Amino acid sequence: MPRKTSLSRRLFLCAATAMAFASPALHAADPVKLKFTLDWRFEGPSAPFLLAKSKGYFAAEGLDVEIDAGNGSAGALTRVATGAYDMGFADFNALIEHEAKTPGSKIQGVYMVYNSTPAAVLALKKSGISKPADLAGKTLAAPIFDGGRKAWPAFAKANGMAVDAVKWQTVEPAIRETLLARGDVDGITGFYFTSVLNLEARGVKPEDIVALRYPENGVEFYGNTVIASPKMLSEKPKAVEGFVRALNKAMLETIANPDAAVAYVKERDPLINVELETRRLKLAFDSVVVTPETRKLGLGAVDADRLARSVTDVVSAFGLPATPVATELFTSAYLPPVAERAIK
Repeated sequence: MPRKTSLSRRLFLCAATAMAFASPALHAADPVKLKFTLDWRFEGPSAPFLLAKSKGYFAAEGLDVEIDAGNGSAGALTRVATGAYDMGFADFNALIEHEAKTPGSKIQGVYMVYNSTPAAVLALKKSGISKPADLAGKTLAAPIFDGGRKAWPAFAKANGMAVDAVKWQTVEPAIRETLLARGDVDGITGFYFTSVLNLEARGVKPEDIVALRYPENGVEFYGNTVIASPKMLSEKPKAVEGFVRALNKAMLETIANPDAAVAYVKERDPLINVELETRRLKLAFDSVVVTPETRKLGLGAVDADRLARSVTDVVSAFGLPATPVATELFTSAYLPPVAERAIK
């Protein structure tokens, strides 16, 4: 009888040991699958997202993140609003517009990547345009949905100009910079770090470009933010927190070494022009990521008073039917401690 007991014990111990080695899932939860949409193609500014995935920062937070290219901020918001994607990257001003027109989506920004809007008016030096007042009576070209065009009333107001001080020519995005380079229009609106590079690609010398950036001319709008669906926020808040923590780590690395960060964009899309996308990344981060406010508050954060003012200003500029509550559009609850977000 004692022999039978000893045998049973040995069998039990062997089985337990085998299970411990063969079934690690019993000891660690399966990673949370998370679908994330960018606002645009895989270009320089998408580097921190791709870096965080490739270097295992998301995985270290227990996340299995799938990152897809996008087709604009409105598209990213629709993807998240419909539940097709869990999180995304979109213009905060587009989020304000989305909530004003379709209240109750409960999508929230959780990490403000672009501390200010990249919108700018661009002109050629030979036009004589050097300051906002010089734009009076000029013709500007932009797509009807361009963020800078939609925000023009705020730019005009901040600089003491009438909203109708300029004439607009509606064009497709692909020919916007071409028209300016040829001198067919006086100026254009667009994302600063995109339009400058597009103009250079069309033969315009950097020293011949005049850029009237909205943040430098009185417009307080924020830029792109990481957004999360209400389902993610309510059901998987730890996953949202982990995503933000991993991205924040990648943001700091990207700021410290943008040249190395672009390699992760190349890894995802081998067809990119590395030199071009490195310049795009540096222009973006130097102009709208590393700002006096982010140096003060840390990456990802917002100033509450400025946020409230910006919501009111966007509603006015866009002619929206309602004014969403700023604190319902963005939350700082998922941010790492400020010491971990400090720009070094």
